[in-house]
Amino acid sequence: MKTPFTVRLLVLGYLMLLLLTPVVHGMGPVVSYLVADHHTGKILGKKDAERKLPVASLTKIATGCVVLDWAKATGTNLSQVLTVPPHAVQLGGANPLKLQQGDRLTLRDSLYSTLMASDNVAAEALAYHVGIDLLRRRGKQGDPTKEFVREMNALAGKLRMARTRFLNAHGLDHAMRKRPYSTAADMARLARYAMDKGDFLFYVSQKSRKISLTRFGQKLTFGLKNTNKLIGQKRIDGVKTGQTTAAGPCLILSATRPNRVTKMPDGSSRVQKQRLTVIVLGAQDRFGASKQLLDWGWREYDGWNAAGRPSQDANGSL
Repeated sequence: MKTPFTVRLLVLGYLMLLLLTPVVHGMGPVVSYLVADHHTGKILGKKDAERKLPVASLTKIATGCVVLDWAKATGTNLSQVLTVPPHAVQLGGANPLKLQQGDRLTLRDSLYSTLMASDNVAAEALAYHVGIDLLRRRGKQGDPTKEFVREMNALAGKLRMARTRFLNAHGLDHAMRKRPYSTAADMARLARYAMDKGDFLFYVSQKSRKISLTRFGQKLTFGLKNTNKLIGQKRIDGVKTGQTTAAGPCLILSATRPNRVTKMPDGSSRVQKQRLTVIVLGAQDRFGASKQLLDWGWREYDGWNAAGRPSQDANGSL
């Protein structure tokens, strides 16, 4: 059966668009970016998406996923309490709770602080706590934090993140002989995996949260604010900010639109979920650039849909 002429025109127009580098006026300098359909992995636009770069606290997405996967696999309740180890408070960088050695807080509240407030100390405390359990279950001796990082890299391998190397749970990259790295494409694969987890999505979609900890026997309550100031705008519900001197400002966004319902010839309906992922690495204005790329991405997404969602093109898929 011949393809209708109008459909051929739509496909041709879409393929011609793909030959052009995405131009987002006024976006400002960005080292690397990628825009993709979350559900299919279809890449709508990219720039240097396979370039190895430091990704700062975007690393904590992997940290959160490993903790949640471990808790599910072991049946561990996230109300379990961890104790902040001495080495964690020496990291520097973000410590919104002003955590001290010996502070006690639940795994759940540690995840909130790690994923919402980009807390380096909470991330390291989680890695140490979970690493101890991993070593115990495996009958091994060693450094708990290194065992945890091995799980992060194992997850990267599982997700085909071939150009990623995690060296810690927090993403700090200064004063290290080696440096961690990833790519926009690999971080999109990780974000896609993370946002398919309902519990992870809940953590990163919160604008603010009250948590508590125990210090010297006294219960203290703190208010956390999400470092992703775009949460709630343009139906954005995730996922994570990051910034170091080496990485520059970084951001991953995930946003939805209402389900697309199409009436089929047989009278049935096809429901199509709609979610885009935007990765921005080394942006002068990460929030402005990401919002503009999101708007641009939805326009490309609509064109891709109108063209019949072709799978073969220069951009490829995750």
